[in-house]
Amino acid sequence: MGNDAPPRWDRRMQQRLARGEAAALGELYDRFASLVHSLAHRVLADEHAADRVTREVFGYIWENPDSFDPKQGSLRSWVATLTHRQAVHRLRQSEAASALHHGPDAPGPDVMERKIREASTAARADYIVTSMPAPLRAALELAYFQRRDYRQAAADLGVTEDEARRRLRLGLQLLSTAHNHQAPAPAPSPLAARKPDPPGRELPGGRSATVDPPSSGPGRGRSL
Repeated sequence: MGNDAPPRWDRRMQQRLARGEAAALGELYDRFASLVHSLAHRVLADEHAADRVTREVFGYIWENPDSFDPKQGSLRSWVATLTHRQAVHRLRQSEAASALHHGPDAPGPDVMERKIREASTAARADYIVTSMPAPLRAALELAYFQRRDYRQAAADLGVTEDEARRRLRLGLQLLSTAHNHQAPAPAPSPLAARKPDPPGRELPGGRSATVDPPSSGPGRGRSL
């Protein structure tokens, strides 16, 4: 198997979901629920809204496992893409409803779009940090959350100062892509026909509503 072949776990998980194995959904939920909820909360800044998006994302995955293409990226990236797009979709709905409620006093569309871009950038930055190799992530956390300079970071990490600088530089380069990335707004898409809820595994509050699948074409599942 080549270096760019998808992980075996991703392939196996998709096959199990396609067969309708409830235990597979449970395993997927246990592995990715915290990621989904944190990304949704980063966009929506609302606990209940993040809970709802979490239910919707896993409901969509259960109903549409074949939408994941292992050749286009990891299952983790695909789940994050679904989450980001659905959270942005919900944020747009919320902002539109708020504008309708406030009438002439509502912020203009440019304000709404700026808020959505900022929320999307923050969510993407969070995802990039959690996806970094552990050494880069540790260096960034020391530098930006614990306010260590590169000398202190080197001492805490047990590496040379040159290595600490290298890790910080690479981490910042990766993080900068969150601010340079301009993704098109996802268009709402209807869900395919629903499968019955899997026995013995119920997501909190049940599953309802729609999750927008990732756009087709090259790069699907690779980025937020």
